[in-house]
Amino acid sequence: MANEQFRRQLLNGLGGDWPEPCPLNVRHRETTKAEGFRIESLYYDAEPDDAIPALLLVPDCATDDNPVPAICIWHQHAGQWHLGKGEPAGLSGDPMHHTGAALAREGYVVLCPDALCFEERQDATGKLKGGNYERFEFLRYVVEGKSMAWKNILDMKRAVDFLQSRSDVLGEKIGCYGHSMGSTHTWLVGPWEPRIKCLVGNCCLPTYKAMHRGHMLHCFPNFVPGIFPEHDTPDIAGLIAPRALHLNFGELDGGSPIDEVLRGIEVISQAYSQANAAANFTHYIEEGAGHVLSDEMWARTKKCFSQHLL
Repeated sequence: MANEQFRRQLLNGLGGDWPEPCPLNVRHRETTKAEGFRIESLYYDAEPDDAIPALLLVPDCATDDNPVPAICIWHQHAGQWHLGKGEPAGLSGDPMHHTGAALAREGYVVLCPDALCFEERQDATGKLKGGNYERFEFLRYVVEGKSMAWKNILDMKRAVDFLQSRSDVLGEKIGCYGHSMGSTHTWLVGPWEPRIKCLVGNCCLPTYKAMHRGHMLHCFPNFVPGIFPEHDTPDIAGLIAPRALHLNFGELDGGSPIDEVLRGIEVISQAYSQANAAANFTHYIEEGAGHVLSDEMWARTKKCFSQHLL
């Protein structure tokens, strides 16, 4: 009962129910070949007249006759609004975060969409650049009684719709991964998307308590009105139970202070225990590491997907 009460409170804070899904209206742009997979550049609609540019990475082994598991990649923020889907797809940015390309080579179909305000989803008028456009969009949703997190979740739900429409995807075996803001997106969408069976977040679980204490300016999706101080971000992640969730952290990551991470892990662990699914929540804290995707973090990410999706 307490979980359901919080779920309703959270949904109200986010902005209320999501609209009925519109047709995906998929439009393909071009296809290029990479080592072990192909990259399909395409659009699909989140809402009418709101197209999401995305890159779909399809491994050579995936066919209509041999469908495979799929993973959505939510890209990072890093104040790099010119980057989005291209970084995890291996086409731009930091090679450390070419995670979509790496997972495609592991045999997963991988979808890399642009989040609102990034790469191809910047201000079409050209009036606002980078962070100013993100601020504008955040405030635009606020005056509509919604949060940017509400829009991000809606867009991520549409990503799952798209993957389940594919004949080369095993629709019951879909996971998601994200680093930094992508990790925030992971624990944001998790409670609202039961079709995602395995979720992995890397280096981001900022609590409101820590943000207020440290006067932190985090990216806008982290801010959900109306739940604090009664609840905090780990309570949101706890609603993912009983589905598989793995979280990686760096001990020295200033954006997710380790004292609050440890308390958050306790909250999430308790939620999984109450759901009789304690084994489905795992975590890893790397000593001496900051806001990175280390080799060990990546190894544990791949292990989680292989255990729950393959």
